[in-house]
Amino acid sequence: MSRTNLTKKDLVNSIYMQIGFSKKISDNLINDFFETISIFIREEKKIKLSKFGTFTLRSKASRIGRNPKTKEKKIISARNVVLFKASNDFKSLVNLKDDSQN
Repeated sequence: MSRTNLTKKDLVNSIYMQIGFSKKISDNLINDFFETISIFIREEKKIKLSKFGTFTLRSKASRIGRNPKTKEKKIISARNVVLFKASNDFKSLVNLKDDSQN
């Protein structure tokens, strides 16, 4: 398994193949899902997806950073970052052992 990226197109195709929605409806579904999560995180600062995990919005203050090559100091602006903590159910699912791989 060498591929590491899962694209929106992959998700749309998966919904199209597994559920049978048209690609246009599948695309709208994925867009609405991501938009809903983004809105909730901005407004509520935290969103929990049951059996998957919790996304939390955290504010980081501005700080001084350095370019490791040139040692030049630069101000890194204040920003919001999104943190993700996987649920125990999701962790268990990821760590399931497949007997055929032994």
